[in-house]
Amino acid sequence: MRALVQRVKRGRVTVEGRVTGEIGGGLVVLLGATHDDGASDVDWLAKRVAGLRIFADPAGRMNRDLRECGGAALVVPQFTLYGDARYGRRPDFTAAARPEHAEPLFEEFCAALARHGVRIERGEFRSHMEVELVNDGPVTLLIESPLGEESGS
Repeated sequence: MRALVQRVKRGRVTVEGRVTGEIGGGLVVLLGATHDDGASDVDWLAKRVAGLRIFADPAGRMNRDLRECGGAALVVPQFTLYGDARYGRRPDFTAAARPEHAEPLFEEFCAALARHGVRIERGEFRSHMEVELVNDGPVTLLIESPLGEESGS
C-alpha cells in the first residue's frame, strides 16, 4: 500500500457538490493499494501514519504525532498512486488493485487509524472527487508498506 501524507491546515473532499469529509489541522492521506496488499499492509501503514512525528512541539520541532496535536485525518482513495508514467505519455495503472480488492482495504485502513485514536473523515470510493487542502509547511511524505512477511514488523 502507498500513502501520500500531507500535513495540512485544512482539507475537504466534495463529490457532486456534497462534502464527504472535512478537517481542520491534521493529515490528508491519499491512499492507494496494489494487488498483493492485505491486512498486514493495512495495519503496518495505519500504525506508521498515526505515529508520524511531523507536528511541532512547543519548541517548534517536529516531535508530535497526529494524536498529540489533536488533529484528524482525511483519507482519500487514490488508485493513481500506482500509476506508472515512465513510458509513453499515458500512465499505466495495471499495478493498482481492482476496486473489489482496494475498497475493503481502504475501509479497513480508515478503521485501523480510528483504532489508533485518530479522528477520521474520508473521500468517497469510486467517485470523482474534488480535493481541497492547504498544505502546512509544506510537509509531504510518501510511505509504502514493506512487501511480504516483513509487513508485520
